[in-house]
Amino acid sequence: MRITESTSNHRHLEKMSIKELLTNMNKEDQTVPNAVAKAIPQIEALVAAVVNKMKQGGRLFYIGAGTSGRLGVVDASECPPTFGVPHDMVIGIIAGGDSAIRRAVEFAEDDEQLAWKDLQAYQIDKSDVVVGIAASGSTPYVINGMKTCQANNIVTACVTCNPNSPMATHADFPIEVIVGPEFVTGSTRMKSGTAQKLVLNMLSTSVMIQLGRVVDNKMVDMQLSNNKLVDRGTKMVMNTCTISYEQAKKLLLKTGSVRAAIDRHNNM
Repeated sequence: MRITESTSNHRHLEKMSIKELLTNMNKEDQTVPNAVAKAIPQIEALVAAVVNKMKQGGRLFYIGAGTSGRLGVVDASECPPTFGVPHDMVIGIIAGGDSAIRRAVEFAEDDEQLAWKDLQAYQIDKSDVVVGIAASGSTPYVINGMKTCQANNIVTACVTCNPNSPMATHADFPIEVIVGPEFVTGSTRMKSGTAQKLVLNMLSTSVMIQLGRVVDNKMVDMQLSNNKLVDRGTKMVMNTCTISYEQAKKLLLKTGSVRAAIDRHNNM
């Protein structure tokens, strides 16, 4: 029996008070970071591989179904505004298409041919990396997508919460984060989903830092897409260049990015 499907450590949830429910869920959640920490060597190897491919013009793809697919789409969609990279540099694909982000598409995860078709729409090739995401490690959509990628000499990885899963056998870089039974038996949107989110955060952020998209601890290439980010960027320029807020904002809006504003000031 898969660990992600094993019986919860807690019984009679319906008899718990609200405080008991929240306290017990929180206790379970506290085990997740420790499980992720054990997978750092595997995550490190994947980060290095993705950085190498991206330096050669490759892309990072996430494929998944349900919660796992949504997590991949979220991580991919946050890379352009956070790091100023093109929208086609990190791509999240969910079984059933974009409509499945909001509403489950029946049996989409069971279609063994669909993932490769979805990837082909992006002209995927051996310069890219594909990361399959599935808490169970047994989702047909993901497994067969990865299997076909390997047959076409495309680097594959996976993020799963079960050891020795079928998905891991088709991953060049398997990442297994064993978080144990869920608070609600089999509800992998809980601890497993949290673990996957942490791993994806670590993966994409580390890759972008390695590619020079962060200076010191600042998002110098972030998109200035709202007033909050313009204010944040202005303060970065102001503090780095030791100029007034008004001067920094004017320079930022003129150049379009924190990095460009700082470079312009330093070359004046």
